[in-house]
Amino acid sequence: MSRAFYIGRFQPYHYGHQSVLERIAETADEIIIGIGSAQLSHEVNNPFTAGERVLMITRALAHLDRPYYVIPIQDIQRNALWVAHVRSMAPPFDRVYSSNPLVVRLFAEVGMAVESPAMYERETHCGTAIRELMLNGEPWESRVPPAVVSVIREIGGVERLQQIAGSD
Repeated sequence: MSRAFYIGRFQPYHYGHQSVLERIAETADEIIIGIGSAQLSHEVNNPFTAGERVLMITRALAHLDRPYYVIPIQDIQRNALWVAHVRSMAPPFDRVYSSNPLVVRLFAEVGMAVESPAMYERETHCGTAIRELMLNGEPWESRVPPAVVSVIREIGGVERLQQIAGSD
């Protein structure tokens, strides 16, 4: 049995993430999805809570024909210990998927197999660009799965982001 690990902040979860996870599902028997920086929320770069991100991912992947586990992972601010921290929080896994150079380096240093999947339409499907559209009141919905649109509307996510980005 192969179990893959994929980590991201998912602020918000978008079609780029969806594309990578659907490709991972073609080869892995199970997938562990790590929600990085799980302790952060209500910030311009991290507007959604870990629980809200779990909801986005779980609903967007309801069609997936593989078991998957969504695990919030808090930052520990010690890169040399981070992989051990991740491994203590997640079920065992034998392959890591990430395009983040630091994540790739840290897992490679401990001898884990790491793959860097090609990003799907990276220019338009990135959390920064989507949050910017939300902040400016521009259409963002086409960049995330419909289930994510529903979650963001349910929690008042756009309004939250716009409010916390305001100045006093």
